[in-house]
Amino acid sequence: MFTAEHLIDLLIMGWLSNVPLALGSIVTLAIFFDRVRQFRGLETRSRELASEVIDTFVRPDLEGARRVCERSDLPVAKMMLETLRWQNIAVEDYDRILTTLRAEMTSEMRRGIWLIGTVGSLAPFVGLFGTVIGIIRAFADMAKGGGGGFVVVAGSLSEALIATAAGLGVAIVALSFYNYLNTRVGSLAATYARAAERLVQAILYVESHAGHAGVDGGA
Repeated sequence: MFTAEHLIDLLIMGWLSNVPLALGSIVTLAIFFDRVRQFRGLETRSRELASEVIDTFVRPDLEGARRVCERSDLPVAKMMLETLRWQNIAVEDYDRILTTLRAEMTSEMRRGIWLIGTVGSLAPFVGLFGTVIGIIRAFADMAKGGGGGFVVVAGSLSEALIATAAGLGVAIVALSFYNYLNTRVGSLAATYARAAERLVQAILYVESHAGHAGVDGGA
């Protein structure tokens, strides 16, 4: 009868593949839960903050909009605050500033995610390595035993199969996490892009009305 004790013995026998897979699993879980914690509610809060900043700015109340950004620790607040520090520049310059800031924010959001993708890509090969080691041991046991009975090779073949299953299991979980996090990053990047577009439109609106006010006053 196959027991948990037998499973532990097989995992110990296949330590060459199981240890790297275990380390990869720990890294994957740590990064995944850290990113999930960082992303929780971030999209909704970013949209709300962007709307508040833009509504305050178009009143017009530039200093009030800056204070709203300064009170928040959200990445979108830092992006909008940095943009609002610039005045009387061409719209193309605003676009370049915001593009650079969004690229930096996206890079920060992706921090560590590549490690999950790497674990997901390498895990099947690590499992295959353990499988090969187990098969080699099976043949070595056959050579020592002088026969090919199933009892002689059962332990080594079990080790090989467990290594394959462990590699596939780690890969499936890691790639699922990787795709989920990439989807979240893409959604957040789109939210930041919309906030940037609305901010540029608000700047143009305020500058346009200021220009009209100046003309009317001069007339």
